[in-house]
Amino acid sequence: MKFARLVLANLGRNKRRTVLTVLSVALAFFLFATLRSVLTTLDAARELGSESRLIVLNATGLTFPVRQSQIPRLEAMEGVKSVSWANWFGGLYQERPEDFFANFAIDPASYLALYPEVQLPPDQKTTFLAERTAAIVGKGLMEKFGWRLGQTVTLKGTIFPGDWDFVIRGVYTPTDPAYGDQNFFFRYDYLYERSGRRAEPGWFVLQLTDPASAATISARVDTMFKNSPTPTKTETEKAFQAGFVTMWGNVAFLMRAIGTAVFFAILFVAANTMMMAARERIGEIAVLKTLGFPDGTIFGIVIAEAGVMTLLGGAIGLVGARALFGSTHALDAFLPGFRVEGGTLALGFAIAATLGVISGALPAWQAARLSVVQALRKVA
Repeated sequence: MKFARLVLANLGRNKRRTVLTVLSVALAFFLFATLRSVLTTLDAARELGSESRLIVLNATGLTFPVRQSQIPRLEAMEGVKSVSWANWFGGLYQERPEDFFANFAIDPASYLALYPEVQLPPDQKTTFLAERTAAIVGKGLMEKFGWRLGQTVTLKGTIFPGDWDFVIRGVYTPTDPAYGDQNFFFRYDYLYERSGRRAEPGWFVLQLTDPASAATISARVDTMFKNSPTPTKTETEKAFQAGFVTMWGNVAFLMRAIGTAVFFAILFVAANTMMMAARERIGEIAVLKTLGFPDGTIFGIVIAEAGVMTLLGGAIGLVGARALFGSTHALDAFLPGFRVEGGTLALGFAIAATLGVISGALPAWQAARLSVVQALRKVA
């Protein structure tokens, strides 16, 4: 610590260069934190879901509905504790696609019973179950638009045309951030009746009595409806979530490739800065050696300068990303639970320290090996 003032004085010698280098490092680590958080969020989404719940879809694809007439046969199956269903509504708020959020029609009583992840105050739940046009909204979505309980919200239908009015009667908080707090749920019976009984469930959710029977019951469900007008594809909720995540493609490879490119770019920037700084101070280094500073101390001072720059830049970038994505933000609608985790911060600081050591190693070694006579001759 006794050389701290010397290190800071050296960094302040060319303030513009130092500031630009620190900002470049900060931008790089902001990107690192953001990209890695995409991966951690997708990993959390892949693990989201229960092995005791099955998702039953139309075998043709997610965008094709199943049939309400299939519900009694599912409820009668051995090993099935309860059945619920939902439908993707796809409505737009204020007709602005940029304000997108997921909105679903659900069978109210059975769906809330199947999903304890949706934490709703008892009085709000009672009101939701009793009122046909009621809706429940995630806490994050309420904060995003400044809505309040009892407010009427109008969605513009896309799949089901028209203006649809809903009254916010409940605000839920998810038990798992990956579930998301920017969803909008309303009653399926309201959709079914107003659409002229054209709306069919988008998928079924089966609650099993024993998770170990998931594979057997999945096969039985698909066999039961194999020759029906709407054959099905059944899998556990966790498998469904994992499959949904893979629709993003090989995001992990892309994120790591970008992160690696950014790392090496900033490594060269920091190393170049340290090389220029060391060349400019050849005479000073020679004087320090003349005064008795050992090679190890000279080496350590140069390394410390590089470390201060990369750690300061890393701290600005990482903390900035944590602050920006620490509350409700636009990415929540597409990546529920998107946050910069503590593990990402720890890894970022470790990389920043490593970057400082690597970028300062060559100029530090050259400074430590510098011949006093040759250095003073160049200065003269």
